[in-house]
Amino acid sequence: MDFFGRQHELAQLRRWYAAAAAGEGQCLIIRGRRRVGKSRLIEEFVRRLEAPSVFFTASNLSAAQELHNFTEAVLGSDLPEAEAFGDAPASWDGAIRMLAQLLPSDRPSVVVLDELPYLTRHVEGFEGTLQTVWDRIMSRKPVLLLLVGSDLSIMQALNSYEHPFYQRGNPVLIEPLTVADVQEMTGLSAAQAIDARLVTGGMPRLCVQWPRGEGLERFLERSLADPADPFLTAGELAVAGEFPADTFAPQVLSAIASGERTFTSTLSDLDISRMTLSRALTKLAEKGVVAAETPLSVKPSKETRYRITDSYLRFWLHLVQPVLGMVQRGRGDRAARRVLASWPAWRGRAVEPLVRESLARRVSDEDAQWTDPDATVAVGGFWTRSNDVEIDLVGADRAPIAKRIGYLGSVKWHETAPLARKDFTALAAVAGRVPGVSEETPLIGVSRARSELGPWSAVYSAEDLVDAWR
Repeated sequence: MDFFGRQHELAQLRRWYAAAAAGEGQCLIIRGRRRVGKSRLIEEFVRRLEAPSVFFTASNLSAAQELHNFTEAVLGSDLPEAEAFGDAPASWDGAIRMLAQLLPSDRPSVVVLDELPYLTRHVEGFEGTLQTVWDRIMSRKPVLLLLVGSDLSIMQALNSYEHPFYQRGNPVLIEPLTVADVQEMTGLSAAQAIDARLVTGGMPRLCVQWPRGEGLERFLERSLADPADPFLTAGELAVAGEFPADTFAPQVLSAIASGERTFTSTLSDLDISRMTLSRALTKLAEKGVVAAETPLSVKPSKETRYRITDSYLRFWLHLVQPVLGMVQRGRGDRAARRVLASWPAWRGRAVEPLVRESLARRVSDEDAQWTDPDATVAVGGFWTRSNDVEIDLVGADRAPIAKRIGYLGSVKWHETAPLARKDFTALAAVAGRVPGVSEETPLIGVSRARSELGPWSAVYSAEDLVDAWR
């Protein structure tokens, strides 16, 4: 299978490997949601190295079964003295110590412990053992230790003060593929690549299912024609098995899938208590699935909105899940028509987080001509409790409470229609309602199609957004 993108992540891993090769052990604590491509990235990184390595992936098994599989992984590795593991260590403590002793002292090596949360759950004292062996043996050798896991809360806790491995590893978050990566994989235009990024969420397993040059309509028709297609089953598996039962994930995520929802409006759709919803939202936020966002301005605000961060999951819950019955009955054609009919309205809201992330990445001399780059490092939105004022883009010097506002902006993501003068007029009419905005604050526009500058301080198109990720 071809490997696309991830050049930044590969370069980052190479830098840490070089630091380890200089003679002092380095450890990275790598986290990222399931399906984001962590293991594939690390496999590719190790494959490109000319260094001995061992790659072990834990499963949800007993400590004894995990130890057997770990022993087999070391015996099957290319470590110089791997055959010494044939004596089969009797405990995890002995296995980790023996591995550390086997690692070469005269050349760099790589050790990968994938799906680490399974080990921390099933192997008593594993974190303490790892900390002791790292301090006394591993860190004194030229080894790069990669601790990898999909449970974001457990991986973050591994490096917290209350845990034995505190400050011994450097945290790394693996995000989904960027829109530029998706364009490279699919060969689509910038606007079409943004569509593909929205419906796949940038998840590599879904992106590789997208034939090069295929438009969204054809992709959906083909995917919805087969009930076993990964594009359909990935959503079902994520909702059913990726989140703990006490998060009420199917209900809570479905309730906020339509867009940005307040706590009260979400609660009104559910048959659970306020405390239960609050606890569920907190856990889902810890896992990186839900974002709690507040209006960005120079004044604090409690007007929190909740948003599903994974655009694929948001798409699947809001547009695909309701038509699964049609798909199961062999009417994928009707299901595709239903999804495509709702697609423009859904896309208009779903694209806004991607626009914000893209603008926050832009650093160019052209941008510096109309705004202070130091005042636009964070990009969010602004709204009032009654929603009589809702502004798509607020560029500021920091978030969630800014000192300076760099610009306000409007996103109009129509299929072919460019920005219109009425869009500028509408934004200008409410700009003064944003704390920190003055008459001199620049107003910018973003559209799917290229638009004339007109009264705007700057105008960005789909091509500009994709280029921000290169």
